[in-house]
Amino acid sequence: QRAAMVPGTHPIQLYKNNTDNKGASYGCHENYLMRRETPFADIVRHLTPFFVSRQVVTGAGRVGIGVDGRGDGFQISQRADFFEVEVGLETTLKRPIINTRDEPHADPEKYRRLHVIIGDANMAELSTYLKLGTTSLVLAMIEDGFLTADLSVDMPVAALRAVSHDPSCKHLLTLRDGRKMTAVQLQMEYLEQSRKYVEDRFGSDVDEMTKDVLDRWESVLHRLGDDPMQLSRELDWVAKLALLEGYRTRDNIDWSHSRLQLIDLQYADIRPDKGLYNRLVDRGRIERLLTEPVVEAAIDDPPEDTRAYFRGRCLRQYADSVAAASWDSVIFDVPGRESLQRVPTLEPLRGTKQHVGPLLDRCRTAADLVATLTGQS
Repeated sequence: QRAAMVPGTHPIQLYKNNTDNKGASYGCHENYLMRRETPFADIVRHLTPFFVSRQVVTGAGRVGIGVDGRGDGFQISQRADFFEVEVGLETTLKRPIINTRDEPHADPEKYRRLHVIIGDANMAELSTYLKLGTTSLVLAMIEDGFLTADLSVDMPVAALRAVSHDPSCKHLLTLRDGRKMTAVQLQMEYLEQSRKYVEDRFGSDVDEMTKDVLDRWESVLHRLGDDPMQLSRELDWVAKLALLEGYRTRDNIDWSHSRLQLIDLQYADIRPDKGLYNRLVDRGRIERLLTEPVVEAAIDDPPEDTRAYFRGRCLRQYADSVAAASWDSVIFDVPGRESLQRVPTLEPLRGTKQHVGPLLDRCRTAADLVATLTGQS
């Protein structure tokens, strides 16, 4: 929108999706910080079946089957067809379900970065909320050694695609122990373990957001098992499928019609007045979790309970003196000092408002802050 205001510039159109349906795919990556001591084999063992099955909740929906989208039909996930191996380092070739790239941007002795590349780019807020919330719960259980049941899926890459290709959510996965269950039932296994874990670790002291994630997760899974179309106001892939089926019925067209891929693309158009997702929201056909003022505030205001608070306050308060800012440090160019001054931010839960708010309130300049932090004030 801002670029369009500059005279002489060409319009820029952005789509929040994962494929051009010509063979290319681009990710919507997630990153989770985990304890370094957690055995990576445990992560692979427990997270692979979770990722194979979670797409029934987090999928963005796609017209077309196969890497190039030439197969007729609709599938749950935009990313599923592009994965080829179970574990690996690559992100653009031979994509793995579990990626091994490890740049913690924190103390590497204490933390590992779990780099997740398998997720879809969501428009629906509930899809994003559950994607991050449920994955965080599963990772917490893995870290604490709480998960003992082996839910490993036979041939997980093929299973990933098979789940995506069945919008009825009835496809039966074969577990390595011989059991058969749907992706929804597999997610139910993780949900039940998560409830036991939260009760065991926190009891009545569990925070409200964790309770909300568990309750919404359970509600979504029950309705997916009954009739996925009940979720057309909440999940991306179901909302998109309902929209497409409306066009198919009205115009009497099958899945091979090019107009459907155009509608798929327009769903992901982020323009408030043009994108089909945003138009559904305006018409009250998609449920939101957030209000627009909250979203607008998040553009400029960092969260107050992580190191992002310190970084954000420094950029706002000492902008002319900040030479660089990254995940793990803020670097100041302070008059009177021969070299740049680096303030490390290696601990994600330090630098919060509670931790540094009073300090930043006292220090009017970057020079004051650096002097205080180095004991030279």
